[in-house]
Formats: sequence, C-alpha cells, structure tokens
Amino acid sequence: MPPRTLRTEKAGKKELRLVLDGNVYVGLVDGHRLADGEDADEVWSNLRRNVGVADPRYFGYSGAINHFRRFFPNGFASQGFASQERGDKIVALDELSRNVPLVAAVDGTGLAEAVLAVFRRTNLPGKFEQIWVQNLLRSADADRFIQFSARFALEPSRKHLAELATCAKPHKAATWPILTYLPFFWQPERHMFLKPEVTREYAARVGHIFAELYASPPDFPTYEALLDLVDVTRRKIGELDQRDGIDIQGFIWVVGGGYRESDGVYP
Repeated sequence: MPPRTLRTEKAGKKELRLVLDGNVYVGLVDGHRLADGEDADEVWSNLRRNVGVADPRYFGYSGAINHFRRFFPNGFASQGFASQERGDKIVALDELSRNVPLVAAVDGTGLAEAVLAVFRRTNLPGKFEQIWVQNLLRSADADRFIQFSARFALEPSRKHLAELATCAKPHKAATWPILTYLPFFWQPERHMFLKPEVTREYAARVGHIFAELYASPPDFPTYEALLDLVDVTRRKIGELDQRDGIDIQGFIWVVGGGYRESDGVYP
C-alpha cells in the first residue's frame, strides 16, 4: 500500500504533512522527512516543534544556553542579569499585585493611572507603544481594557483575546507588547510577554514553529504557539535553574538578539 497522507498544515511558507507509511508514521516538511515513529500524535508534535531545524539561524537549545552565557556567564545568578533584566520587572510585578490585584481588576474601575504607572516601570513596551497605551488608559475605554486584560489573564481564550484587541485597536494599542504586558505581570508562570521580532528570532534559533506561525494583528494560535515555546524552553534550559517566567522572558530577549557583542559581559 502506498504512503497515505493523514494530516497537513501550513506553517508560514512551509507545508507540514503526516504520512502513514506501512506501520510507521512519518512527518514531512516540504517533502523532507523530519520525524517518524509508531505514535501519530507524538510524530506530529515532534514535527511541529522541530520544523525550524533547517533554518540557517538554528543553533538549538544548547546553542541558546551558550549564547546566553556569553553575556551572563553565571546564568540567572549573574549580578548583571539582576540589574539588567530582572530588577525593574520585579518592581513592576510587585506594584501591579499591590495596586491592581488580578481578581479586583476583572470588574474594577478607576485603576487606569495605577496601571499606566506599571507600564512605565519597564522598558518592555517601545516608545510609541508607551504613547499609545497612555492614550488608551486616559480614554473612555480604560476600564474595559483593564477588565478584558484581567479576564484574558484568568482564562486565556480566543474570545478574550479578541475582546482585548478590539478594545485597544481604536487607540493603535492592539499590539502584542501592549496586550500581553498585564497578563504577564499578573501571572508570569502562566503567561508570557511578547516582543515580536526578538521572539521570532529566538524561535528560529531554537527551531520552534512559533517563528513560522506568528501573526499580527494578534490571534490566539500565535499566543498558543508562544506558550508552547515557553514550555519547551523551560524544560530545555533547566540546567540554568530559572526561577520563574521573568527569567524565561529575559532568556528569550538575550538569545533572540537583544544583546550584541559590544554590550559586554555581565558576571
């Protein structure tokens, strides 16, 4: 019996295909064999997670750890990591937890200035995004934006992300950095802040399908792929003894190109 195609998916410009060849399931990317095994779901999962290994930027998770240690030789324990990547985020997390607790934000009102102060605590949003989020939080949509952010944090779903993006769009604020900021700082173990270009570059370097699936305007499949990228990263870099999602976010930023050789070394 000739091989039989069971499943296909487009990932950017690449075509993924699951084929049954005799008793073996085979995963193909643009016709090239990348995974095989006796469990269809496992082969498909491995195929999706490893679709990027042919990318010339790929150096895998071991290469990612080596790249990170070039700037922070003591890993997350480096004093430089605390000062460069962690300190201001811990301040933002503590301030948000204290002044705008997640459960209170679901139906809360009058919290806009406290939320704006948290956005200003870090340099994660870009210069224009800081302007856009200020305009949003000083508009009639401010309460709804905070409420929708809280609902998405508590229950990540297509519906809640769409509500959040629709609320932010009239203010040019429906960008990934703005939409993911509050959920990340409310629940950094469950959510992730998304800086698109650096995260796509990071995904390409470790061979994750996020690099191919990323979409803007924001959609839920992109966010699901981001959370999978975070989950895989957490398991692959365990030797660094990461403490939380803030460390993971810093790792993605550093490996994705946030640092250059001229930035020096931070022991």
